[in-house]
This record gives sequence, C-alpha cells and structure tokens, in this order.
Amino acid sequence: MSIGLLAALVFIVVTGGIVGVYMMFAGRSQAALQKTMETRLQEAAGFTKPTDGGEDSLLRVQSTGPMPNLDRVARRAIKGSALETWLEQSGTGMTPSSYFLISLLLAVAAAGAALTFVHHFWAMPLGFVGGLALPPMFLRRRRTIRMNKFEEHFPEALDLMSRAIRAGHAFSAGLKMVADECSDPVGPEFRKAFDEQNYGLPLKESLNNLADRMPLLDVRFFSTAVLIQRDTGGNLSEILDNLAAVVRERFKIRRQVRVHTAHGRFTGYVLLALPAFLGFALSIINPEHMRMLFDDKIGQMMIVAAIVMQSIGFFWIKQVVKIEV
Repeated sequence: MSIGLLAALVFIVVTGGIVGVYMMFAGRSQAALQKTMETRLQEAAGFTKPTDGGEDSLLRVQSTGPMPNLDRVARRAIKGSALETWLEQSGTGMTPSSYFLISLLLAVAAAGAALTFVHHFWAMPLGFVGGLALPPMFLRRRRTIRMNKFEEHFPEALDLMSRAIRAGHAFSAGLKMVADECSDPVGPEFRKAFDEQNYGLPLKESLNNLADRMPLLDVRFFSTAVLIQRDTGGNLSEILDNLAAVVRERFKIRRQVRVHTAHGRFTGYVLLALPAFLGFALSIINPEHMRMLFDDKIGQMMIVAAIVMQSIGFFWIKQVVKIEV
C-alpha cells in the first residue's frame, strides 16, 4: 500500500470517528432541547400530555445535520441559492452540513485514489475536483427523478381533487385528500400546501409556493387555473379534468419523442463508453504499451484532449436529441 493511499485512509477513518462522536453528543443535546421546547409549549397551551414532534405538533421540524452549529452557518450561507433549492427539491433530506461534509470526504478520497493509480501529482487536483462534482450530480439526478415522478402522478391527484369537488367537498378538503391518498412526492408536496393554507397563509401564496417547490409547467397551469377560477367563477372540477387530460396527452407525446430519439441517445452513450472500454481492455492485454500513454507528456496531453472532446461530443448529441414537449 502506497503512502498516499495510507494517508488518505487514515484521514477518512479519523475524520469519520470524530464526526461520529460529535453526532452522538450533538444529537442528544438537540433532542433534549426539542423535548424541553415541546413540553413548555404544551404546558402553555393547557395540555399535559407531551408530544414527540409527530403530526400533532405545531412546530415545524427542521432536520439538522451531523454538525448543528455548522448546519446553521451553512443554511445562512446558502440562503436563497440554487443549492438550497436543489436540496429541498431532491427529497433526499440532506442538510447543508451533511452535503458539505460528504463533498469534502469524496473529494479527498478521489484525490487519494487518483494519486495512487496515476502516480503523478497533477492527478490529485483533478481527482479532488471530480470528487467535489459527484454530490451535485447526485442531487441533480435525484431532483430530476423526483420531478418526473411528480409529473407522472400529477394527473391522478387532479382527478382525485376533481371527484372530491364534484362530491361537494371544498377545495381545501380536496388538497387534504390528495395529501393523504397520494404517495411521495405528490402527497408530501400537497401536504405542505394544505398545511400552509390551513394555518392562515392565503391560498394564492400557498399555491405559488407549491409551484416554486415543483417548477413544472403543469403545476403552474394548475395554480393559475385555480386562482383564476376563484376570482371569476366557473366549474373547477371540469377545469381540473381538462388539465389532467392535457397532462396525459403531453406524456403520450413525450414518450413518442423518446422512441424516435432513442437511436441518437444510444449513439451518444456508445461513443462515450467505447474509448474508456478500449483503454481498459488494452491495459489488461498490453500494459507496457498503455503505460507510455500515461508516462509520456504528449500522451498525458492526448488523454486530457480526448476527455474534453468526448465530453463536448456527448453533451452536443444530448442537446440535439433533447426535444421539449
């Protein structure tokens, strides 16, 4: 085992131990403070039964990361930024302190691995940057999956609200039914909108907050349609039925487009994976021949140029086959 890899492993183990001990004591102190606050609120409200922060609690529970003090500083630092929005929209429950800690550990591990396998100092900053890029890629992927899942199940929520209104229920009752019956992510997002409206926030602001949390065109149509109907009148159940039909037709067209663009997407994946696969195979078949590519300065420049051109070609093909519906 090389000295660089050993140092990286020792750093990771020691850091993990320190963070683990800190999490244990910080978690206990936060739990004690939360319990004390809940007890005092219950006594002030005239209740004697303590609550555990469940559905009956009026407090908005905000998850804290492994380091609560750092988490408070990180929340203030990223307030209003795209990172704060991505953390909320991804649905991972990851706090800012957890995100920064994971990013640092991955960057250090990637830098140590790059130095171990490449045996050149310039590989460390590249590995460090690559490790830092992994958490944003993960957040973006989870956010995209959650958005697509929400959009796919959104027509079912509209149908449920339409049936509830047609049966004589109020619009807020329809929101609660969607929150209770639908699964994640539709149910929790409508639960937030219902709670905001139920605790006194105007309906316009609660629906706009829903559209901000889920920046989808269909959600914006839903919010606008409901607000216009409340001002001008009309059959809201029929409006929701028509909107659900439009969303389903858009999904039908989108799937047809994906079928027609499958060849281009598959071509991009093959062109991206083929050089890496061939390089790995040649490293096994003839390692001496491939070692010149990594040891010689011209070979290193060729590797960097190949990575850059491959990335540009992949994103170019991806933009060509990307058709907005």
